[in-house]
Amino acid sequence: MDFDRIVAVLRALEREGVAYKIIGGVAMNLQGLARATRDLDIFVRTDEENIARLRRALKSVFDDESIDDITAEDLAGEYPAIQYVPPVEGFHLDILARLGTAFDFDSIVTEPRMIDDVTVQVATPATLYAMKHATVRPRDQLDAAWLRAHTRVVVEVPPEEV
Repeated sequence: MDFDRIVAVLRALEREGVAYKIIGGVAMNLQGLARATRDLDIFVRTDEENIARLRRALKSVFDDESIDDITAEDLAGEYPAIQYVPPVEGFHLDILARLGTAFDFDSIVTEPRMIDDVTVQVATPATLYAMKHATVRPRDQLDAAWLRAHTRVVVEVPPEEV
């Protein structure tokens, strides 16, 4: 993935005052696990003003009219995820408002991290672990194991597993 493109997007999100939180592979990198990723995963607050700021931020980085198709109504609806694929190769942005009933914008606990010259809000190791440990995706299982072994994530082990 193009590091400069990620920084450009994050810088634009910050400049426009978008309420967002980084999860996924970029968050794992910012927490210390260097691994490849093809996208930037963010949770956003779904009010219309925030989504308007999101569109302005993306338009400042990408010359793409399809950005106007990103709406608060869609993100607050039945399918609260949008994959934005800009007209450049090797990058896309997953924009989420919630993951089922388990996670929404307010439930994602974050901490500040620096990426280049931008301070961003990144999901904490405990939040990332909670999001990843019970999924069936092998990459998520590896991420959860790394978080458990290399961070201060406290994992409660049910008595039947001891």
